[in-house]
Amino acid sequence: MRQQTLASQTGFEKYGRKSKREQFLDEMEQMVPWTELQALVEPHYPKGENGRPPVGLSIMLRVYFLQQWFNLSDPGAEEALYESPALRRFAGVDLGRAPAPEESTILLFRHLLEKHDLGGAMLQAVNEYLESRGIRITTGRMVDATMLHAPSSTKNRSGERDPEMHQTRQGKQWYFGRKAHIGVDSKQGHVHSLCTSAASVADKHMLPDLLHGEERKVWGGGA
Repeated sequence: MRQQTLASQTGFEKYGRKSKREQFLDEMEQMVPWTELQALVEPHYPKGENGRPPVGLSIMLRVYFLQQWFNLSDPGAEEALYESPALRRFAGVDLGRAPAPEESTILLFRHLLEKHDLGGAMLQAVNEYLESRGIRITTGRMVDATMLHAPSSTKNRSGERDPEMHQTRQGKQWYFGRKAHIGVDSKQGHVHSLCTSAASVADKHMLPDLLHGEERKVWGGGA
């Protein structure tokens, strides 16, 4: 159990109940094999020999998953951690000890996972863990994409946009960022495949990466 200072407590209310978000996070805390995932990333994670120590790997890993689950951009994830005690508790962020990870730190962690192709390895570890619990995709699959927004401004340290981000239009709205393409088991509701692309890549081009070949039915969005 992670120790927390008084700053991490939400108050002394007499009445209250857990929100659906908190219930979901409690379930994910138990269902996701965090120790195995951390072991996958740890060999590539900075050790802090030079400069200030990095943010704890456990925190960054959970922040990364919060981004996927709640469709949070890098600046959006930083903001959400300050706004939501439930997200802070899940990630292990204690504002009485240290600030929440900055958006630049979150961005660098995401790039680290992409550089070493760790997203697929983590997904495989989660799938194997779920299968060991008797949860396995056997019927249909639902596929869809969600936007991961990124700041389009060049007013930053590098003076340029993130080169991996692109612009796209959905309806009458323009977006700048990446797409997360997600495959979900139609019965269990568990995510079994995930891949990312530039926002300008059409969903249909990523479909082969989201299927395992044993589906009997596939559902997709209007696109």
